[in-house]
Formats: sequence, structure tokens, C-alpha cells
Amino acid sequence: QVRLVESGGDLVQPGGSLKLSCTASGIFFSFYSPGWYRQVPGKERELVATIFSDGRTNYADSVKGRFTISRDNAKNTAYLQMNSLKPEDTAVYYCNANWYTTTYWGQGTQVTVSS
Repeated sequence: QVRLVESGGDLVQPGGSLKLSCTASGIFFSFYSPGWYRQVPGKERELVATIFSDGRTNYADSVKGRFTISRDNAKNTAYLQMNSLKPEDTAVYYCNANWYTTTYWGQGTQVTVSS
């Protein structure tokens, strides 16, 4: 059974930092390209960042220079380091893992940026 489990979501003040983790089980994680998405009520889920199996990364313009995606294949885990957080970063953050046409999703973790 494939599982992706996110953790690290929290309430943080503007300008603060959080690090999200996504741990996979049931897949050969090193073959997959994990990504982070976020969604707020009433809006579509949007891509935040992706890291490919060769280490290349891709970021949404809104988070470039503030967020960093990374992976540790030995731990079957992807990370999202979020710095200089803004209220507009508030959302449920989801991780996924992609390999060709196969995609798995986690259950999401809430990030709230508020004073």
C-alpha cells in the first residue's frame, strides 16, 4: 500500500519559517518526482515546487527565493523549507509523488501565517 504522509504544518507569524516533510512508503521513492502543492478554500490546488529524480527543481513565481524543496532518498522523504512566510501563503499543503502517469497524494497539512 502506497502512503504519503505530510507533517510540519503550523501557525506561524509573518516573516517566520516552517519546514514541511513528506514521507513515502510503498514506492521506490528515488524513481519518483515529489512535488508540493497548496490549496485554499474556493480555489484550485496550485503547484508550489517540484524536485525531479535528477535533482532539478521548479518553483512557482510566488515562492521563488523564499521556499526550497529538497529530498532525501535514503529516508524516502521530501522537504519544503519555507522562509519569509506571508499571510497569502496560508493554505493546506499537499505533497505528491509522480512517475510517468502515476501520481500519489498525501492527506495535506495546514499552514497558517498570521499575527
